[in-house]
Amino acid sequence: MRWKRTIQLLDVHCEGEIGKVAIGGVPKIPGNSIAEQLHWLNTDPKGQELRRFLVLEPRGAPIGSVNLLLPAKHPEADAGFIILQPDQAHASSGSNSICVTTALLESGIVEMKEPETVVTLDTAAGLVRATATCRDGRCEKVRLTMVPSFVHELDVELDTPQWGKIKLDLCYGGIFYALVDVGQIGLTIEKANAAALVQAGMVLKDAINRTMSVVHPEIPAISGVAYVMFRDIDADGAIRTCTTMWPGRADRSPCGTGNSANLATLHARGKAKVGDVFKSRSIIGSEFEVGLQAVTEVAGKPAIIPTITGRGFTFGLSQVALDPFDPMANGFAMTDVWGPSAGEI
Repeated sequence: MRWKRTIQLLDVHCEGEIGKVAIGGVPKIPGNSIAEQLHWLNTDPKGQELRRFLVLEPRGAPIGSVNLLLPAKHPEADAGFIILQPDQAHASSGSNSICVTTALLESGIVEMKEPETVVTLDTAAGLVRATATCRDGRCEKVRLTMVPSFVHELDVELDTPQWGKIKLDLCYGGIFYALVDVGQIGLTIEKANAAALVQAGMVLKDAINRTMSVVHPEIPAISGVAYVMFRDIDADGAIRTCTTMWPGRADRSPCGTGNSANLATLHARGKAKVGDVFKSRSIIGSEFEVGLQAVTEVAGKPAIIPTITGRGFTFGLSQVALDPFDPMANGFAMTDVWGPSAGEI
């Protein structure tokens, strides 16, 4: 077979959210830092072509992400990675960091040491330190020390034709989030409401990015609200979340960067202090532990250092390839699978 390109993928999920890891055949990505490489992937036609090749049909699917494993740029890091999704390449993700850590250790790319291995990941948002609990050759769980998270603005008001005036928090947890208490849209966070939650999230995200501007004060490559995360509190006190992802799906995990952003709001409102640990539960019932490790600053703004603990599981090994005569090399999306926003991909 005369394939033009082949990339090897290790299939991994974190608490139900798929985060495949490209462990072989990844082309050289231009840039002197992971942030510069992220910018190239999002702005250069060749970078966008690579993303579409991996995440769109007929080779990809709307559920989950593909993580490009890259050589680390930072001297302290073991590996770098960038998250590919249908809309763009993203800087940071808790569930994907857990998937990448699990892939590195269980594939042998990074030596596994029992009972604990520390893996440092180089991301466009900064270094993420992963402490993996290891036993009998497998990675049992991963505790991430995330990048500093901070509040951009609390209690922002947005007028909507569907739900009237909505209040939201604009926060950074590795990427920018709009955090919305789900009761404001008349829904609860449960599997039966996934489609309605996603539809609402897409409407709100579009309205927010049309009317509000957010840019990381130190990393200009990270800008705009990436996701709307709905939140609620379960009867046992756990934080219930549903992160809605373009072009129209719900994160299956509790969402690491979203919970990092939400923890910054709890700290800003005096509801969380250093040493506190919270349980966060996803729309499918899977769980993360979310901890407040320390306080810090980002460009003079108060910030926190969150921790996220969850589990990753490998479930397959595959190879995707490109036939040089394939007319669908650039991928495609259909509204029957990808939702009403598919035409914008």
